Amino acid sequence: MSQTGVEKTTLAAGGFAALLASICCLGPLLLVSVGVSGAWIGNLTQIAPYQPYIIGATLAFLGGGYWLVHRSSQAACADGDVCSRKLPSRLVKSGLVLATLLVVAALGFDFVAPLLLD
Repeated sequence: MSQTGVEKTTLAAGGFAALLASICCLGPLLLVSVGVSGAWIGNLTQIAPYQPYIIGATLAFLGGGYWLVHRSSQAACADGDVCSRKLPSRLVKSGLVLATLLVVAALGFDFVAPLLLD
């Protein structure tokens, strides 16, 4: 897999893991806000035992993404070598920051929820 392919895969996996990490915390709030309530939301607690594993995977993917961004900024193309076309640095960094913000929001929701919901 090329450098660009690894960056795309890590970015997509980090974003997906951030969404998975937020399902157990932000999912019920979003469902209640659109009118879904009752016993069905209670079924979402079935994924709660997997939360530490999902958070660990999320942090690992984000760490890998930051490492790849740092490594790609350090790599230089030598004169006369053919270099692969990289993703635009701004796109990769903004995607990584967005995924990080989603993770921080998901992890911090448990601490902020009592203030918002009381």
